[in-house]
Amino acid sequence: MPSTPIKTVSGTGVFVAGDDIDTDRIIPARFMKCITFDGLGDYLFYDVRKTETGEDKPHNLNDSRFASASILVSGNNFGCGSSREHAPQAIQRAGFNAVIAGSFAEIFFGNSTNLGVVCVAAGDADRRRLADAIEADPSLEVVIDVEAKAVRFGEDGFDVEIKEGARESLLNGTYDPLDELLQGAEAVDKTVHELGYTKA
Repeated sequence: MPSTPIKTVSGTGVFVAGDDIDTDRIIPARFMKCITFDGLGDYLFYDVRKTETGEDKPHNLNDSRFASASILVSGNNFGCGSSREHAPQAIQRAGFNAVIAGSFAEIFFGNSTNLGVVCVAAGDADRRRLADAIEADPSLEVVIDVEAKAVRFGEDGFDVEIKEGARESLLNGTYDPLDELLQGAEAVDKTVHELGYTKA
């Protein structure tokens, strides 16, 4: 059964500044010693949000004004570094449904899309304008229109880029590869029997 199609994503936003934010900054490696991804959201951007003793540093993700944000706005080359799936998992489990950045590392983009986390690219000036609007009004609704490839907020908006294959999979609800695998379970069983394999 296909996943739920994603045509739009809406919510409030938070700006996390910086270019070349790598996956180790998104989720430090020491928090990856886990059997499941549950709880990873607690460690999102941990080292830039917390002191060595676990106290909050000044950071937008610690600011109560942005506590309900579900759309992350950031810089260029977001998600670079290692290919760890834990990074988009941490983003999703911290309550974020989308990321608006200047560009994305390819593997991070693919892992995010597979989770249904929408990643769209926008120019520096457009993102700066959005970040300023969010700072001025943290309750401002931001809408990402996947179908129209656009972002709208208040009376403003701008066009965004998203890889066509990812866009189609989001719109069609075919972004989760596990769904595709499960849909083929009968065909797998048929092939197993035809090849003479037996199940343990």
